[in-house]
Amino acid sequence: MNDSASDPAGERSADLPHGAPPDRAGERDGARRTNPLSFVATAIALVPQLAIPFAAAGIGILSDGNFYGIGSLALLFLALFVMAGVTMGFAWLRWLRFTYRVGAEDIRVESGLLSRSARSVPYERIQDVSLEQNLVGRLLGLVEVRFETGAGGKDELKLAYLSQADGAALRELVRERRDSAGEVSVGLRGADTTRSDEGEPLFAMDTRRVFTFGLFEFSLAAVAVLGAAVQQIDFLLPYDLWDWRLWMRWIEGPGERIAQLGAMAQAAGVFAAVAALALVGLVTGVVRTVLRDWQFRLDRTAKGFRRRRGLLTRTDVVMPAHRVQALKFGTGIVRRRFGWHSLKFVSLAQDSGNASHIVAPFARLDELQPIAVSAGFDTPAQTLSWHRSSTAYRAVSAAAQALALLALAIAIPVILNLFDIDLFAGQDMLGLVPLAAIVPVAGWQWILWHRECHALSASQIHVRRGWLSPVLAIGSRIKLQSVEIAQGPLARLFGFATLHLGLAGGKLSIPGIPFDRAAAWRAAITDSMAGTDFSELV
Repeated sequence: MNDSASDPAGERSADLPHGAPPDRAGERDGARRTNPLSFVATAIALVPQLAIPFAAAGIGILSDGNFYGIGSLALLFLALFVMAGVTMGFAWLRWLRFTYRVGAEDIRVESGLLSRSARSVPYERIQDVSLEQNLVGRLLGLVEVRFETGAGGKDELKLAYLSQADGAALRELVRERRDSAGEVSVGLRGADTTRSDEGEPLFAMDTRRVFTFGLFEFSLAAVAVLGAAVQQIDFLLPYDLWDWRLWMRWIEGPGERIAQLGAMAQAAGVFAAVAALALVGLVTGVVRTVLRDWQFRLDRTAKGFRRRRGLLTRTDVVMPAHRVQALKFGTGIVRRRFGWHSLKFVSLAQDSGNASHIVAPFARLDELQPIAVSAGFDTPAQTLSWHRSSTAYRAVSAAAQALALLALAIAIPVILNLFDIDLFAGQDMLGLVPLAAIVPVAGWQWILWHRECHALSASQIHVRRGWLSPVLAIGSRIKLQSVEIAQGPLARLFGFATLHLGLAGGKLSIPGIPFDRAAAWRAAITDSMAGTDFSELV
C-alpha cells in the first residue's frame, strides 16, 4: 500500500483515556509518533550486529603483530564510530518517518524512508494487545505494544516504543474499541465481567519455585551457542575445526596414554566429563528459566487471563477467556516423578509465534484445576469411557519403522565402503545396530497402544498422547472449526483413519482411530457445532 491509500476511518483520531496523554512528538493531522527515545533503543539493538564482525576483523588484524596491524586497528575503531553514528542517524530518520493514528474504527501505521507504506488494521481483527519490555526498554522506561491479528505471528502490527503509561492506555483503548466493534469480553463459562481489572490471582511462582523449575529445564543450549560462535570465527583458526580426521589424530596420542592408566582412571575421566556436561546443562537451564519466568504471575481479570513474566524482557499478555479453544496438560520424563505439571491454552492469539499460551509452566495438579475451570473446561471424570487406537494402526507403524531400520542396516556398510571411511576395526558390524533396534521399536508401539487413548464427552474431546512425557489435550466440541477424516492407502486397507479436529489457534488430531468410530464422532461433533448459536455465547 502506498502513501496515497485511502483510509476514511483512519483519518478520525481518538484521544486516549484521561490521565495518560499520548506521545505527541510531531503530531500532525491526528498522526502520532512513538516516544522520542525509540530511535535510541533501536540503535542500541543494532550494536551487537556491528560488534561481532568488527571484533572478528580486529582479532585478524592483531594476529599480524606489527605496526601496520595497530594502525589498521585504529582505522577499524574509527570506522566503528562512524558506523555507529550512521546507525543512529538512520534510526532517527526511521523514527521521524514512522507515524500511527488511532482512529474510530481502526489503527493506521505509516512508515518508510524513501518508499512509504501504510497499514490499516480494523479493531475487529485484533485478537489481543500485549506489552513487551526488553532490557533496553526497561532502562529507558519504554514498552513495545503488539497487536495480535491472528495472522500466525508472521505479520503482526507493533509500535516500538511507547512510554509505559501510554502503552497501557493504548491497550485499554484498543480493547474498548474492539469490544464496541463486535468483540465482547464475556466468555462461555467462568468469564465473569464483574471481576475487578486488578484481577483475581490464579497462579504465581516465587523465587524458589523458579529456580526449582530451572533444575528440570536441563539444556545444552550454551554448548550449541559456543559451537555456533566458533563456526562464525573458524576462518581465523589455522586448521579446519570440523575435520573429523583432525580430531582422530588429536585423540590418538592422549587416547593411548589414557588406555595405559587402567580401568579406574578411565572411568573417573568419563565420570568427570559427564559431570561437567551435566553441570553446564543445569546452569544453562536455570539461567534460561530465570530470564523467561521470573516473577511469573497469572490473574483472572474482567478482560481474560493476564500473564506477566520475565527478568530482562518483561511481557504482559492478556488472553480473553472465550478465545481459549483447548487445554494442554503436560509433564516431563523426570518432573512427573516429582508431581510437577504444566498447563497451556490453545488460543486464537499468538504467544511468541506459538499458538499455545503457557499459563502454568511448573505446578501441581491441584493448582491447575482452578485455572481449567476458570477457562470453562472440565477435567476428565472418573466415569469417562476411554478408547485405544486400532491394533492394525500400531502393527503398520511398527512394520514401517522396522523396514526403515532394515534399509539403514544395509546402507551403513555400503556407505563406509563407498567413501572409504575407516573409523575402527570391525566397523562393518555397525550395520547390526539398526537390526538390534527393531525389537525395541516394536515394543515401543505396543506400549503406546496401551498408553495413548481418547474419549468423547458431552461437551469436550480428550486425547492422551505419549508415555515418558504424557500430554492430555482437552478441546471444546462447540469451539472446533472443522472435523476431517483422513485415510491413506494402508489405512483404507486395514480400516483405520486419522481424525483431524480443526482449531483456529492450533492442531488436534487422533491418529489410528477405527474408521467406524471416527465417522460416529465426526457426526456427533458436527451436531454440537451446528446446534450452537455463537451469537448467544458471546
